[in-house]
Amino acid sequence: MIVVPNVGSSSPARIRREWVKRILWGVLFGLMVLIYGSHAPLITLTKVDGQVPFNPSSCVVMIELSKLLISLLTLVLTGGTSSLRSPPPLVLVAPYGVPAILYALNNNLVVLMQVHMDPSSYQVLSNLKIASTALLYSFCLGKRLWPSQWFALGLLLGAGVCHSYSSLDLGDQEKADTEEGPRLYITVWGVFLVLVYCCVSGLAAVYTEMVLKSQKLPLSLQNLYLYVFGVAINGLSSLFVAGEKSFLEGYSAVVWVIIAGQAANGLLMSVVLKHGSGITRLFVISCSMLVNALLSWAILGLQLTPFFLLPVSMIGLAAYLYYRW
Repeated sequence: MIVVPNVGSSSPARIRREWVKRILWGVLFGLMVLIYGSHAPLITLTKVDGQVPFNPSSCVVMIELSKLLISLLTLVLTGGTSSLRSPPPLVLVAPYGVPAILYALNNNLVVLMQVHMDPSSYQVLSNLKIASTALLYSFCLGKRLWPSQWFALGLLLGAGVCHSYSSLDLGDQEKADTEEGPRLYITVWGVFLVLVYCCVSGLAAVYTEMVLKSQKLPLSLQNLYLYVFGVAINGLSSLFVAGEKSFLEGYSAVVWVIIAGQAANGLLMSVVLKHGSGITRLFVISCSMLVNALLSWAILGLQLTPFFLLPVSMIGLAAYLYYRW
C-alpha cells in the first residue's frame, strides 16, 4: 500500500491563503458593522428642527438604484455581459422578486408598528428577529447547529435586549405617567405585528441566501436581478406614500453618504449570504448596536452607562461559542 503524505494541508502557501481569507472576511465584517452602526447617528445629523428633511421612501429607491448600477458596472467590468444578450428565462429570474417583496413588506410594517407601540418597545422587541432568523436558517436550509451555538444565539438575543433596555430613559416614567400619559405602551395588535415583522425579516434573509447559493450564477448578475425588483417595487411604493416633499428635496451631503453606505452594505451582505452564512448577518447587526452607541456618544454627546459593558461581553462570548466549531 502506498501512503501519500498530506503535505498540502499544512503547506506555507495553503496557510497563507487561509490567513488572507480570514483577513478579508475580517475587513468585510468590520466595514459592515461600521456602516450599520453609523446609520442612525447619520440620520440624526440630517434632522432639521427634529424632523428628517428628505423623503425616506425616495432615499430607499436611491439606495436600490445605486446597488443596481454598481452591480451592472461590476458585471460589465468582469466580462459577464454575455449573459444579458438574450432575455433570461422567467423561472430563473422570478425567485429574486420574493426578497424584494418581503423587504418592502417589512419597511411598511415598521411604519405601521409605530402606531401600535412606542419606539422603545419596538427597539426591544425587534431583537426577536435573531431567534426567528436562527430557527428559519436551521429549518429551511437544513443547517444543524450545536447546542453551544444555540446558546450563543440566545446570548446574542439577550445582548440585543439588554442594549435596547439600557438605552431607555425610564427615570421620568412616573412623571410621564401622571402628566403626559404612559410613555411605554404596546397593544395586542402591536405584539402580533412585531412577530410578523420578525418572521418576515428572518424569511427574507434565509430565502435570499438560499437563492444566491442554489443558482450557479455570477454574484453581480444575481445582484442585478435582485435590485431590478428592488427598484421597481420600492419605486411603486414611493408613489403611493409620496408626501409633500419632492423626490430629492432636502438631500444634503450627509444624505448622500447614507445612500452610499447603505448601498455598499447591501452589496457586501450579498457576498456574506453567497459565500458565508446568514448567521453572520446577525452578528453584524448585534455588533453594530455597540458601534451605534459609541458613535452616538462621540458625535451626538449621548451618555454611556456601565450597563453598556454587559451586552459587549455577551456578544463577545456569543461569537466565541458560535465560531469555535
